[in-house]
Amino acid sequence: MDQLLYDEIPSLDLNDFKNGTTVDKQKFVADLGAAYQSIGFVAIKNHGLSAELSGQLYQVIQAFFSLPDEVKKRYEKPEIFGQRGYISKNKEKAKGFKTADLKEFYHIGQPDDTRLAEYPANIWPDEIENFEKLSLEAFRVLQEAGLDMLRAIALYLGLEEHYFDEKARQGNSILRAIHYFPIDDPDSIPLDAVRAAEHGDINLITLLMGASADGLQVLRRDGRWIPITALPEQIVVNVGDMLSRLTNNKLKSTIHRVVNPPRDQMGSPRYSIPFFMHPVSSMDLSCLPSCVDEANPKGYTDILAGEFLDERLREIGLKS
Repeated sequence: MDQLLYDEIPSLDLNDFKNGTTVDKQKFVADLGAAYQSIGFVAIKNHGLSAELSGQLYQVIQAFFSLPDEVKKRYEKPEIFGQRGYISKNKEKAKGFKTADLKEFYHIGQPDDTRLAEYPANIWPDEIENFEKLSLEAFRVLQEAGLDMLRAIALYLGLEEHYFDEKARQGNSILRAIHYFPIDDPDSIPLDAVRAAEHGDINLITLLMGASADGLQVLRRDGRWIPITALPEQIVVNVGDMLSRLTNNKLKSTIHRVVNPPRDQMGSPRYSIPFFMHPVSSMDLSCLPSCVDEANPKGYTDILAGEFLDERLREIGLKS
């Protein structure tokens, strides 16, 4: 299984899992598991996120990032370590890197009706009409799609289908609107500065609606970088570090990056909206016993999801 080398990420239909025959559902689970054991990424259609909602959300986030920096910074709250609201330029860097990524972003968390007391409240910009409405609508749709994906993952791992439900339904998940801002003078930035340096995601799984431009790449097992592409009706769903840790690396949190465009196109922006699906802080990320054996000894110390998140936020520079 680990020897599969995809030239592009596999495409699957979530409807096969949700509404297909028993055979359809079993095939979806098997194909998903094969992809996640090898490349860690899949493209999914029939996920529930409409093109209309996606398009409207991109319009409002582009409107927000077009605001002057001094206006955007009104919504930046350093005391909550970037967990909600605006995070300005040159703040986040990939684990192990000293140079900050060329991006700014905005974080939306659980809606008030499902927000646990330990989570910060969402922060909403007054200047952009429908920012709150569209963001929360997309959050809810992607969370439901994420729960379906986690149910398929649970079955692949030999767990009860709804194993992740109570752990993830009110998880500390984040909808992140990213602006890879234009660089008018490429000579003004550090030589090693990129839009997003190579990294693995922190969370259980990430659901990514189509970005506004190319640039996302994934590192294949043989060391080759391949572009991540998805059709307009698809979203990309990849394994995060928490799920990789839980499964003792049976499911792969694959390293990925967003490369800079050609020098003559650095003045063009790129927008992206990933949904980082996190569990509740109390979830035990200790390796599942079924994923540990003599050939694959336990590779991680025991840790809770909240502790792991705190550790990683410090590593990427959002928390000191």
